[in-house]
Amino acid sequence: MKRYLVPSTLYKGLFLLVVVLMMLEFLFGSVTESKNYVFNTANLLKSDETTHIANNYKSKDRKETQINNTESSISLNNSSNLNIWTNNSRSVAKNVSTLAQLLDSEPSSESISDISKAQNVSDTPLCSEDPANLVGPIPVSRYPVPTIAQLESRFSWLNAGGHHSPETCRVLKKVALIIPFRRRGEHLLLFLQHMHPFLRRQQLDYTIFVIEQDGNGPFNRALLMNVGYMEALKRTNFDCFIFHDVDLLPENDKNMYTCPIQPRHMSVAVDSFKYKLPYKNIFGGVSAITTEHFRLLNGFSNSFWGWGGEDDDMSNRIRHHKLFISRYPPTIARYTMLTHKKDKPSPQRYDILKSGQQKYDKDGLNSLKYTVIIYKEHLLYTWILVRLDEITS
Repeated sequence: MKRYLVPSTLYKGLFLLVVVLMMLEFLFGSVTESKNYVFNTANLLKSDETTHIANNYKSKDRKETQINNTESSISLNNSSNLNIWTNNSRSVAKNVSTLAQLLDSEPSSESISDISKAQNVSDTPLCSEDPANLVGPIPVSRYPVPTIAQLESRFSWLNAGGHHSPETCRVLKKVALIIPFRRRGEHLLLFLQHMHPFLRRQQLDYTIFVIEQDGNGPFNRALLMNVGYMEALKRTNFDCFIFHDVDLLPENDKNMYTCPIQPRHMSVAVDSFKYKLPYKNIFGGVSAITTEHFRLLNGFSNSFWGWGGEDDDMSNRIRHHKLFISRYPPTIARYTMLTHKKDKPSPQRYDILKSGQQKYDKDGLNSLKYTVIIYKEHLLYTWILVRLDEITS
């Protein structure tokens, strides 16, 4: 057999190894390089004679290749090819050896831990949509007002940022509670005291965000809720948002803090309104909207500085986008309102409402302007202090 022909058994064996290593290319960086050497050998040779040899290498039967060049050029080319095949064989052998070591090696403790965690998650049952430990009507405590230290001791089962998820079952969707806030310290303590056990019984994967407006200018509740939406999504991919006034406490734990298919107005029956719905299209107090719907609606309007109007504008946005407001029956969706001094209504709210429809696509999440001053994860809640920039339209 001539020197420039590789023995058939060696060629077949190496060819099979190369095919296997091509399949494992993502594990071994040198395989791609080896593959190029095997199938593009002629590219490394520079003379006209080697071009002729390269063309012959592409024929169907390499064993019957006809080489019509001088004996010296054949010898030179053959020497280069043999060197390439030798280097490639060493690379192949090294990679095969590495693969064998990986297959024979013991799994690390970290790998075993990760596999165990994944197995535990898959074995954990899904939480029920109607948890068995719900009791229905629950008392609302107004006095005494607890301290932060007392609440942190009582709710030591919380994770940082006011987050909790069930220990015995899995929840598929994450819920963010957004609390627009300024100078309501006692209300916030009563709210946290009431809501954490309430949400825990409902077996939710939830986090409470307190979005506080800095300064003494007019309060913009809607803009703060937009901020809460944007900042919460920086933490994790929440599926459901509950926008919640700090002075409203639910009286029935079967009022589930989840997001249905349609936006839900949750505070249907409030004690200060004699447990009656003030008007049909109200969407204020406490509301639940999915992440996708809130993005579709472009969030709340940022134009309502001072009390009133923003919830009615949101109600209009919902109907404008062919959605509708859903509600629990008033026997379930009952709330106690904590007493506080009423804010002065904004005199511009009606004018802004009238022109709202022309601005749905440009007044909201896409026109939001604010500066985060402090972002801190307390045990009981995530606190975000922001400075708002007034938006002129």
